[in-house]
Amino acid sequence: MISQELKAELLDVGLEAARRAGELLRDGRPADLAVAATKSSPIDVVTEMDLAAEKLITGILAERRPGDGLLGEEGADVVGTSGVRWVVDPLDGTVNYLYGLPAWGVSIAAEYRGETVVGVVAAPMRGETYHAVLGGGAWSGSARLSCRAAAPLDQALVATGFGYLKSRREHQAEVARRIIPVVRDVRRGGSAALDLCDVAAGRLDGFYERGLNPWDFAAGELIAREAGALTGGRPGEPLSGELAVAASPAVFASLQPLLEEAGAWHD
Repeated sequence: MISQELKAELLDVGLEAARRAGELLRDGRPADLAVAATKSSPIDVVTEMDLAAEKLITGILAERRPGDGLLGEEGADVVGTSGVRWVVDPLDGTVNYLYGLPAWGVSIAAEYRGETVVGVVAAPMRGETYHAVLGGGAWSGSARLSCRAAAPLDQALVATGFGYLKSRREHQAEVARRIIPVVRDVRRGGSAALDLCDVAAGRLDGFYERGLNPWDFAAGELIAREAGALTGGRPGEPLSGELAVAASPAVFASLQPLLEEAGAWHD
């Protein structure tokens, strides 16, 4: 079992790394920011600032916690010896950032022996940092977060996201076509980490997406759960890359089976 002291230390390190990376991304964004590389498709991009932010974060983690493992979106993959592994997305919402849109963040989670115990998501353009420690609630600064009260699905505001592969996007559009008529409305913010935090903060009733990677959801899922939301994948399965669902309990109970019926878990 992880000690309270270790949880507190990991939270302190995560908050420092997210804050410094967020400041770098906010204050250091060049006016002529360009694509440095692509990932799964020509529209799935990496900028020079993604790479700079991950380098900054990995440096802080190596200095503060040299025995820990690390999994980062931009290629960092280190096996540690301490039982702790950091899961890092240095810039979630890269396309938003590239275009100058404000919906992007830095996502940092710490796992202990395979279980997520700390999550931090910094949203510099909002002036907010969300964090959670397993069993300790979810917070934005000193304000405790709580998901929205029960609402029927037809009054639920639900967010989603789309992948970058053409075949997946076509299927996701079909799933969205089936969801839109039965909810209040659908939003597409462009950052899964922020969408999960918005569920935690009561700004959304629910969120779903297929095709996420661990760094996209590791921190945000813990924050949502600690705020009282339910999270999962297909019925009876945990949230994963196959399907990620997070919502207030009443909305989750209606949304998850609807997504299963719509085939949201396959391409």
